[in-house]
Amino acid sequence: MVSALAMSFDAAVPFGKGHGTQNDFVLLADPDAKLRLSAERVARICDRRAGIGGDGLLRAARAGALLAEGEIAALPEGVGEEDWFMDYRNADGGAVQMCGNGARVFAHFLRANGLEERDEHVIGTRAGAKRVRLLAFDRGSAEVEVEMGRARVGGRSAASLPAEGTEGRRVFDGFAVDVGNPHLVCLAPALGLDGLAGLDLARQPEYDRDVFPEGVNIEFVVPHSPEKATLRVHERGVGETKACGTGSVAVAAVVLAELGSGAGEVAVSSPGGQVAVRVASDGSSVLSGPSALVARGEFDLGQWAV
Repeated sequence: MVSALAMSFDAAVPFGKGHGTQNDFVLLADPDAKLRLSAERVARICDRRAGIGGDGLLRAARAGALLAEGEIAALPEGVGEEDWFMDYRNADGGAVQMCGNGARVFAHFLRANGLEERDEHVIGTRAGAKRVRLLAFDRGSAEVEVEMGRARVGGRSAASLPAEGTEGRRVFDGFAVDVGNPHLVCLAPALGLDGLAGLDLARQPEYDRDVFPEGVNIEFVVPHSPEKATLRVHERGVGETKACGTGSVAVAAVVLAELGSGAGEVAVSSPGGQVAVRVASDGSSVLSGPSALVARGEFDLGQWAV
């Protein structure tokens, strides 16, 4: 897979396809960071009708190569030049700081394709160094744990959706949470699971753009207890996704802060499946859950020349 990437953009470029709780990604191995991934090109690759399709794209490159090519401004603390860097782009082509589901699939992809022999190692992200551990693994499936860092619960804000049958809007109070990327976690226990399933997330929920000037991932959550919660999420640059790893961490931090002691483990369910989040008393968090690699093939970047 690696040697093929030395070919020109008019030649075949290998790719993989994988998902973590149905949050799906196109994966590219590009150790020397030679692929030119403009936002427009990534968006076309991720297009579900005209491209391969995915909630995002994960490029595996050496951190030092990305630095040399000007793709990142500096090496994150704790990341060496030879460490793998998860260059994550949302489906709209925009570079994003961190993706928890993506990190699990990324670690699985590295191991399954012989790019990494260790079951535990550090990967670089735009949100800093993240340690990953493969708890169980084969070529098609894996169980992966990711040290996500601190989930910082901030002030209150709100999101709104159109109120069915009226011209008004339904407001959901929430908490701003920083997990390396921005989240707005709206606890709505009165919805119940049926009400949660009935929310229309096809359109962008409204939110306070002064609070979130770079956009925000918005979670609508039914908390069942301090140990269990169910979410649906609208991701910036993507739309509704089946799951969100950083969103699950944000939800666990808020649920534990509001319903529990602030620390513990929460089983977080979404339409795509379930993950586990451990939050320590200092706010540090660990996300664990499945990864699946479902396909591999080749495509011609020249078809998406922009």
